[in-house]
Parts: sequence; structure tokens; C-alpha cells
Amino acid sequence: MKHTHHLGRRFAGMAVSGTALALVFMAGAANAEETLRAVSAFPKPLAFSQSFQGFVDLVNEKGKGVIRIDYIGGPEIFPPNQQVDAVRRGVVDMQYGPASYYLGTMPEADAWVGSTVSAVDARANGGFEVMQTAFSEKLGVNLLAHLDTGIQFHIYTIDEPKRTADGGVDLDGLRIRSQPIYNSFFESLGAIPVSVPVPDVYTGLERHTFDGSGWPIVAIKDLSWDKFLRYRIDPGFFQTDLAVVINPAKWDALSDEAKTIINEASAEFEQTSYDNFQAVISETDKAVRDEGMTVISLEGDAAEKFLDGAFESAWKRMKDAGSPHYDALRKAYYNR
Repeated sequence: MKHTHHLGRRFAGMAVSGTALALVFMAGAANAEETLRAVSAFPKPLAFSQSFQGFVDLVNEKGKGVIRIDYIGGPEIFPPNQQVDAVRRGVVDMQYGPASYYLGTMPEADAWVGSTVSAVDARANGGFEVMQTAFSEKLGVNLLAHLDTGIQFHIYTIDEPKRTADGGVDLDGLRIRSQPIYNSFFESLGAIPVSVPVPDVYTGLERHTFDGSGWPIVAIKDLSWDKFLRYRIDPGFFQTDLAVVINPAKWDALSDEAKTIINEASAEFEQTSYDNFQAVISETDKAVRDEGMTVISLEGDAAEKFLDGAFESAWKRMKDAGSPHYDALRKAYYNR
């Protein structure tokens, strides 16, 4: 009787040590390669999402055996304007998308919209650090990178826009597809900003229910809008505001080695993505001109007035919102 009792205890003891061993192995595996689940504000085929894929690939290559990003998808997983909140709550670990989606909560996003310097310069001059503070304070996430800079926005129209006496453009009464970052600037040019979701723009242009659109130079062919938008107004204005953010608790739990890999990849890919998009801009510009798009180039004072109107509209919005970071950000990001 005693004997079997003793045997039972031995088996129980073995079961416990077996579990302990299993836990040790599992912990070892977890330490071996940590995984982050990431989402993007755009569908995967879009040029911007492809750029984020390049960042993911760089981290995974540098971080083999240490850190891995699993890029699980785009707007089909969370609506774009709820993704940063999903990161803050820890539902996903990482997100890539426009900071200006959160202008209502974080007016500092306009520092990137109204920026005239690249992300690489802003890392060097302290601007990026101020933006990290803003992301943390206002959105509750850690900012890792400002990717895909150096891409400007343009106004495109279906018909040739009228000109002003001083060489500018007269958009008086034109309905131009807009988004919050452009509204006040478009209004200053006499245009009527209209809000149209991206999937509905093609049909709207086809039916001429509006007269033009603001859009980044690189993506005008992605959605075939250039079939209808036959006039582009130069110079381009504003700059892309694409952030990579991570959940703070998830970041804190990463090994120092993993953090170093991600930080190094972030700084490196800010430069790489800038260079990549400069090439895409040149190719796109040549292609649309070859296909007969007319580029209306404002010059001299007319161009300066146009650009001042654009950039100052972004900085005024931030100032009016009462951002405590206004002066520091303007000094770092704006040198017109």
C-alpha cells in the first residue's frame, strides 16, 4: 500500500518537473524570437503599403532569431482611423499610416504636413524627438519612424483652371475633392472642398460630380484617376506624414537587442524610403507628361504666394489648436 502511494508521489513529482521543463523550453522559444503584429492604414497593394513592407522586411532580416514583424493586413482588419487606438489598447502591436488622421487629438501632426525638411534632417535637429513626445502624450503610443518623406501633394483638375492677373490659379467655385489637411488652403483659393471616400473618387471624376482633387504626386496612377485629371498645378506643397507606431507596453517588454534593431532599421529606412520615392516621383512625373497631362507651373511671386498659403494653413491650424510644441516644431520642421 505504502509502496503504491510512494510511486504515485514519484509520478506526481515527475509531472511537475515535466511541466517546469516545458515552461523553460517555451520561455526559451519566446526569447529566441519576439513577434510583433502590424497593420497598415492602406490596402497592401498600394505603393505606401509596399514601402512599409520594405521596412518590415528590413527588421526581419536584421532581427533574424531576435525580433520579427508579422504584417497581418490593412483597413480590412481595422478602419484606418481606429488603428492607432487599437495599438494603444494592445489589440495589435504596430501600425503604419498618416498622422493627420488624428489631427483632432494631436494637432502636432501638422508639423509633418507643413514640413519642408526630410525625416533624416528632423532626427538630427531634434524635431523627431518632439514628435515622439506628442505621440506619447496625445495618442498613447510610441513613435518609431517617419517613413516615406519627400512626397508632395498637388491639385489636379479635370478642365484647365482659370488664371489670376498675377499669374496664380483661380479655383473660384470649383468643387475639389479634399481631406481635412487641405480644406482651409483650398478655400483660400476660392475652391469648395468636397469629401469623397477614395473608392468613390473614380466614379465621381467619370461623372464630373466634382472638378478636381488634391493628391500626392506618386499615387495618381495607382487608382487610374489620371484618366480624368488632365491638369496638374505645380509647385507641389505639404509633405507626407506616415508614421510607424508601437504599443508602449509591448516596446518596454522587448529585449534591448530587439529595440536596437528596430531603432536602427527605422532610421535607415527613413533614408531608403525617401530615396525610393524620389525615383518613383521622377518616373510618375515623366509618365503622366508623356500621356498628355498638362502641368501648369506657377512661377515667381505667384508660386511663393501659393506655397505660403498652403504651408501657413497647416502651421496656423496647429497654433490655433494651442499646441505647446508649436515653436519647437516650427523651428525644426519649417525653413521656408
